[in-house]
Amino acid sequence: MQAGNAIYETIADLPPILPVFPLPGALLLPRTQLPLNIFEQRYIDMVDAALGGNRLIGVVQPSPDSNADDQDNPVLASVGCVGRLTSFQETGDGRYLITLQGVTRFALGREKSSYSGFRQVECDFAPFAHDLKCGEGEEDVDRHGLLKTLRDYLDANNLEADWRSVSEAETEVLVNALCMMCPYGPQEKQALLEARDLKTRAETLIAITEMDLAKSQNDGGSTLQ
Repeated sequence: MQAGNAIYETIADLPPILPVFPLPGALLLPRTQLPLNIFEQRYIDMVDAALGGNRLIGVVQPSPDSNADDQDNPVLASVGCVGRLTSFQETGDGRYLITLQGVTRFALGREKSSYSGFRQVECDFAPFAHDLKCGEGEEDVDRHGLLKTLRDYLDANNLEADWRSVSEAETEVLVNALCMMCPYGPQEKQALLEARDLKTRAETLIAITEMDLAKSQNDGGSTLQ
């Protein structure tokens, strides 16, 4: 796949060790974009290092096993997604505004000792090598079922959608964009990230949304804030 000016044809094109950004509630998927506001010094240092190197940063959620005492150094989930830094802006007040473009997911291995201040882990890309193939598995997705669930959700929450753009979107783009935009919690987003393929991700999103709709109806109101 191509991310900015870089092309990643196989997992051999990716580094064995990545800096990681622990970010609760964040979801980055292949070929999607995640804008970030970077202000903590160790992550500013991480961005500087990425800009001086391969521009790759892993986005990983803290594990549900983390507790309040782990906030500065939380236990990490077992799967993250590597993004290439494709946009960078200095704010003038010490912050960076960046955009990461998703490349592929990875399984986290051992954490490496580092004096850099930011965390680095060994990465296993092999289980997700198919992520590098644009449109992989699109033909297996129940697009009709996904769109029906989307319409039900929008109707239940009095929301509108640009159905022309939705209907014209490629299936992979549609599935991943809906996952990125969904208002669900960290555990649901981790489930969407870890879904083994596009078909399973779409099915997971449908199931989560249907449960949300059922809960909404039972509670007599919407869960969307």
